[in-house]
Amino acid sequence: MSPADEAFEFRYRGMLRLLDVKPSNCLAVLTAGNEVRVKFGRWRITTPISNVSGTEITEDYFWAKAIGVRGSFVDRGITFGTNTRKGACLKFHEPVAVVGVRLHPGATLTLADAEGFLEALEQRRT
Repeated sequence: MSPADEAFEFRYRGMLRLLDVKPSNCLAVLTAGNEVRVKFGRWRITTPISNVSGTEITEDYFWAKAIGVRGSFVDRGITFGTNTRKGACLKFHEPVAVVGVRLHPGATLTLADAEGFLEALEQRRT
């Protein structure tokens, strides 16, 4: 099992496959050009690391609000969710577009190593 597989909660894999979201086409990376790049199936976020205003770990989600691609009516954030356990929450100075449709002031990403990703991001932000 790859690290990306660990982020996918088994019981939601079928539902995610319907969206063409699978471990092989999901990733979050910090580039050498100081960007955060997120791919979640066909959805993408790309923003400069300097646009990240804050980060936190969030946990224990209700599946209907966490699995798949979800926009929040409350805070207008976007969730790219593969599990209900834990995610890395990013807040942005300037909202980001996802497929050029709607601007989001934050993003929650359920990653295999959410803590490690945020630690690396925080080191790059300073």
